Amino acid sequence: MNLDLLLPDADLEPADRDFAGRIRAFAASALAPHARTCDEQRTFRRAMVHELAAAGILGGPLPKDAGGGGWTPLQLALAHEELGAVCGNARGFCAVQTGLVAQCLHRYGTAAQRSRWLQPLLHGTAIGCFALTEPEAGSDVASLRTHAMADGPGRYAVRGSKWWITNGGIADVMILFATLDPSQGRAGLTAFLVETDRQGLQRTPMPGIELGHRGSDHAVMTFDGFPVLADEMLGQPGKGFGVAMGGLAAGRLSVAAGAVGVHRAALTAALQFTGERRQFGQPLAAQQMVQERLADHCTSLHASRGLVHRCARRRAAGSETAADLAMAKLYATEAAARAAEDAVQLHGARGYSSAFPVERLWRDIQALRIYEGTTLIQKTIVARALLGS
Repeated sequence: MNLDLLLPDADLEPADRDFAGRIRAFAASALAPHARTCDEQRTFRRAMVHELAAAGILGGPLPKDAGGGGWTPLQLALAHEELGAVCGNARGFCAVQTGLVAQCLHRYGTAAQRSRWLQPLLHGTAIGCFALTEPEAGSDVASLRTHAMADGPGRYAVRGSKWWITNGGIADVMILFATLDPSQGRAGLTAFLVETDRQGLQRTPMPGIELGHRGSDHAVMTFDGFPVLADEMLGQPGKGFGVAMGGLAAGRLSVAAGAVGVHRAALTAALQFTGERRQFGQPLAAQQMVQERLADHCTSLHASRGLVHRCARRRAAGSETAADLAMAKLYATEAAARAAEDAVQLHGARGYSSAFPVERLWRDIQALRIYEGTTLIQKTIVARALLGS
């Protein structure tokens, strides 16, 4: 059984191979022992934040002159593949904390905003969230209804509701998206960088039980006269749509790379199980229909990783397009979903139990088909690029 065929190492330069190995070793020692328990108990493990910070993962993608690790986009993809292969909650936390919050703060924030919040975010002493999604504004960001109404000179009172906000229940600081003028559509959308410990904000867990990522914090955030100041804007008034799109673009590479990790974990589990499980007098892996599935998923794993790494290299060169990101996320998440589905089937009844990891992988991958733009949205982006519209 050649498990090395599933890893990215053979295609990497020595420095990147060593980098991937370090993140892999961290994930195996710090995250893997807790992944099943956090999922079953639906608990967010705060110690994970400090472990990720101590390993340099929270600050990794930020430039060194900002206190980060100066990772290349390829290293970001490698790190999030390794995290995704072991614990979707950890990868999701990093995508929000670093990708959506810290990187947006570094790109759009004032010197005072960066001085106040950037280092706490990178060191895990503050937790951030990206308060964008609403009950009636998911894929159509410009239709959000949360309203920041003028409430005196340089002051606003925010009213509205956000939901499915990862880290929303535990965040110390948020990037809050609201409209200054609902009649202006996206032209009224404005981002604010605001601490959460203020009157006028109620935070409650999302109702029901999530299908996957049950060790993450997902919250409803309700604003009723929540005060914000004009100098807490992140970027310029009416330019929040660009901030949101920039954050989501950063997140899409993480999601695509995380899907590669899920894919790899599902295929690894299927290889190990079918190689050991005997039926009809021989290992399951000796059956041609089983081999067909294993071969298909190995091939699509490498194709997914190739799209993700292509995207990362084009980002490093400054030539990445929205279609590049969309193709990588679209293909990687859908291929991982197929691999996880077949891994459950190949485990038979055992695949239906949390005693084996494949059922959790199957549940977790469903969210990656939705986060940072659904599969259908990614297809729309690619089609519009093709048609020049």
